[in-house]
Amino acid sequence: MTRVITKITRQKKNQERYNIFLNEDYAFSVDETILIQFGLTKGKVIEGLELDEIAFDDEIQRAYNRALGFLSYQMRSEYEVRKKLLDLEFGEAVIQEAIQKLNKHGFLNDATYTKALLETKKKTAKKGPRAIRQDMQKKGIDKKLQEEVLETFSEEEQLSIALKLGEKVAFSERRKTPTQVKQKIQDNLMRKGYSFAIIEQVLEQIEFSREDDEWQQMIQVQGDKAWRKYATKYSGYDLHMRVKQTLYQKGFPADIIETFIEEKERENG
Repeated sequence: MTRVITKITRQKKNQERYNIFLNEDYAFSVDETILIQFGLTKGKVIEGLELDEIAFDDEIQRAYNRALGFLSYQMRSEYEVRKKLLDLEFGEAVIQEAIQKLNKHGFLNDATYTKALLETKKKTAKKGPRAIRQDMQKKGIDKKLQEEVLETFSEEEQLSIALKLGEKVAFSERRKTPTQVKQKIQDNLMRKGYSFAIIEQVLEQIEFSREDDEWQQMIQVQGDKAWRKYATKYSGYDLHMRVKQTLYQKGFPADIIETFIEEKERENG
């Protein structure tokens, strides 16, 4: 039986798709791109194999359009687009064709995406190489490409960003002892993905010294807290030793601790 296109109508809900009628009956719908590609016009005779080809190419176009919508919100890696299309239940062959088409038209480029990801992570999240590498791995970026892009993140730039982070921590924790502040900075920079070498350089460049009155203010707060904590369980020598040990671990100098303990002894007569 000869199949002839007898009518073509545009869909109301999707202006880029058209309904195709063969021998007066609705047969299938196609994207406008496919309509043009196959020259589908009224009176055209459709062969059996051509129907399969039209259906396959239209499915590719549907996947391509869905991927474009996904990419319109922000840049994505090829892995993310592939996963999205799989979740939408497109077939592997269709997805592969759609991905190639996206790459060809410049909408998908892992090299460009990875460079942009690096810039975003270091400028907005202030992350170091190790943390950014983890982000790249989650996005399915090829390991060789990861290394190529991360090599552009110079040690000088890493130190500049890490130093600003360290100074910010030092300022916000200025009522803590140098030992406590150093630990805070180290923990923060490690979480951000910086190496020990960078962290050491940051610690060397930050001023941690405290004036006598600052030591007194800090030990009054932290010392009183430690005293209250152990006074419920210990007394005398044991109490003093527990408090001394806690304050020493926090980085208080021995003479400051001794003075604090003596004052506490007089208070509690």
